[in-house]
Amino acid sequence: MKKFFEEFKAFISRGNVLDMAVGVIVGGAFGAITSSLVANIITPLLAWIFGTPNTDALNITLRAADEAAGTEAIVLGLGTFVGAIINFLVIALVLFSVIKAFNKAHELAENLKKKEEEEAAAAEAEDPKPSTEELLSAILDELKKK
Repeated sequence: MKKFFEEFKAFISRGNVLDMAVGVIVGGAFGAITSSLVANIITPLLAWIFGTPNTDALNITLRAADEAAGTEAIVLGLGTFVGAIINFLVIALVLFSVIKAFNKAHELAENLKKKEEEEAAAAEAEDPKPSTEELLSAILDELKKK
């Protein structure tokens, strides 16, 4: 049993598992933000455009509920489907924007690093350091003088 817990501890403390856990938590929070954006901003705008209180009003009732006959309503959930599509598109747009910004920042960092390396190479070319042979020759000359 002790070995089991040691293996579990080694597994859970690996970087991959921790990274995945952070990703799941951040993904859940991100999903909540985008769901709120769709539910509280975009859906009311669409409902206003279509003149309905919400996108559920865009649903089409194929058969009304009949309590006497014991049948439930059959509803074609177009409004719900449109809401899901909008939610997907907003999430995709936000992810695209975040990844695009990340790639741009990475590109800028790479360009800055490359520029610093070029400047260092240019500075070294302007003030070349003597080679080992030149240093040994200068030492030999100094020794000959004595």
